[in-house]
Amino acid sequence: MHLARVIGTVWATQKVETLAGYRLLVVQPLTHELKESGRPLVAVDTVSAAPDQVVFVVKSREASKALEERFNPVDAAIIGIVDHVTLASGRVGP
Repeated sequence: MHLARVIGTVWATQKVETLAGYRLLVVQPLTHELKESGRPLVAVDTVSAAPDQVVFVVKSREASKALEERFNPVDAAIIGIVDHVTLASGRVGP
């Protein structure tokens, strides 16, 4: 699992049937200290995440398993919303 922040929405007029009913969100990967890390990516939203929320993202095979339909073209999926992050050195956020 990876941390990311929701930074945008993708509007698609056509999607494959297995993605019907799911939103596509743009997320910015984060470090455990909640600093930006790498390039933004598009993820399927399975938890109704909102803009600027910190979320858990899974990639590859784990992402495709986040949807009910067994065969789908998903490479990244949001599977949880983060309430706060605490490191051994103290609370970080969000």
